Amino acid sequence: MMAGMSDESVSTRPPGETPRLATPADASAVAQLLFDFNHEFDVASPPVAVLEERLVALLNTEVAFAVVAAANPTAVALITLRPSVWYPGPVATLDEMYVVPALRGHGVGSKVLTAAVEECRVRNVGSIEINVDESDTDALRFYRRHDFFDVDPSTDEKAFYLFQDLV
Repeated sequence: MMAGMSDESVSTRPPGETPRLATPADASAVAQLLFDFNHEFDVASPPVAVLEERLVALLNTEVAFAVVAAANPTAVALITLRPSVWYPGPVATLDEMYVVPALRGHGVGSKVLTAAVEECRVRNVGSIEINVDESDTDALRFYRRHDFFDVDPSTDEKAFYLFQDLV
């Protein structure tokens, strides 16, 4: 569900400031971005207030972080971390990546993703996982351009993401 990533969109707005780590004080703005993301792509979402409460809790831990663009966030990459037996450090999941529509196509998403990957390196992350819908060709192209694979280079096998909602 990593839509909203097209770098081919046309916009006249400037790309914004250098990405930075979000703080719990950014939870309201990040919650609004996440809500807008789901609304844009007709996906159900908890209310902004619920997302904000969850983000405050997550951003006060070592198990999650977010990278945002601009002082008043216009883009977000939300990362959660979990332990793994396969790496000395955690595995990261890019839970959501969203750029407001008016800023797509100006490199904001690339800057935010690059900053998120660098933060993962700082945190000794062994691997980053991203879930993308097959029909979201813009997001697939975006992530492939940033060296993410959906085919195992050693076997040429296509990767799949399987899930089961429990709530």
